[in-house]
Parts: sequence; structure tokens; C-alpha cells
Amino acid sequence: MGRLALALIAHNAKKDDMIRLVRSHQRELAGLNLVATRGTGQLIQSEVGLSATLMGSGPLGGDQQIGALVASGEVRAVIFLRDPLMAQPHEPDISALLRICDVYNVPLATNMATAEAILHHLFEYSEAVGGHHLAAEFTEEMVAVHE
Repeated sequence: MGRLALALIAHNAKKDDMIRLVRSHQRELAGLNLVATRGTGQLIQSEVGLSATLMGSGPLGGDQQIGALVASGEVRAVIFLRDPLMAQPHEPDISALLRICDVYNVPLATNMATAEAILHHLFEYSEAVGGHHLAAEFTEEMVAVHE
């Protein structure tokens, strides 16, 4: 994966939001290496026309596969539009993915507002994720603004 890899995951109730998000940033996302769980990735490919490397579906290990890519440093940011109102049968896998993003300090969006913020930062400061973590860059920027 030579280009920056971004993982995209959406629970069923959030798939329409993911498609809207991807459509609104289609041109910029075309320059990234997209990785997605099977259902989300297939929808992005058919509805928007962007290619994505497909992992398994979330309940069948796709969240864990993406977690492994985060741990290996291949995936540098994750957008996971979760349905907070619905219990998921694979909740332990979801929690593990969220934890691995925290352990490796990888930016993680779980709703549209944070997804937009991460995408804006990725597109505005793509070099921020090349050598050091996006969170550190963001913190440095915020400190400079408030000095």
C-alpha cells in the first residue's frame, strides 16, 4: 500500500451516511488507498465508483482484519460510522478495533462530524500522517492558534 490508506466501515443504519460522505469527497478519496469491510466497500464501489480493498464483513472478522492493518501501520486513519442505538453481535470485535486505534494513536471517526474533521485534516495536511501522527499535528496546530 504505497499511498495513504484510509479504512471505511459503516453499520447498516449508517451506510447512507457513508455514501454521502464518500460522494462529497470523491475526488480527494480517489487519491487514497481505501480499505473497507465487505458490505461497506461493495456499496462504495457500486454507488460511487471508487475502488476499495475489501476485507471480510464486520461480523465475520472484517473489523479485526482492519485492526491488523492499523497495528501494522498500513492503515493511517479509520472512519467507522457506528450505529450507537443498536447492539451489535460482534461488539467485542468493534471494541478491539477502537482500542487498537487508541493504542497506535490512529485517528478514528465514529460519526459524521469527526469523519469530516479527519478528512479535512487529511486532505489539508496529508504530510501530517506520513511521518508522525495526525493527532500530534492537530494538537500542535491548536496550541499555535491559541497562543
